[in-house]
Amino acid sequence: MDWGRIIFIFFTLMSLTSTVGFLFESNIVLLFLATAINFISTTLRIGTRKILSSELFASSIVADFHLIPAFLWYQILGDLNVAYALTIGALIANIFSICIILIESIKAQDTDY
Repeated sequence: MDWGRIIFIFFTLMSLTSTVGFLFESNIVLLFLATAINFISTTLRIGTRKILSSELFASSIVADFHLIPAFLWYQILGDLNVAYALTIGALIANIFSICIILIESIKAQDTDY
């Protein structure tokens, strides 16, 4: 069992689910948690050397560039519609990231045997 990979996938899934949590219940604390967890997930992706690691890192940066402005927009201006729109963009980037992780896991199983 690779504990580094477990932590990496944990934070990736946690980022996705916390983003969905904000879309379900519009609370500024949930948006902050989604942003912070996604940022942790981004930092965990730095330095990985897998087949699709650059795509994973890029999708995580895209999610960061959606969640950080969404948090600031909602906190400073109080406009929930713009925060929702940006959060949906981050959600799509996180779903793409999960798909890349699944593809990478399937390819890794092929090479193990």
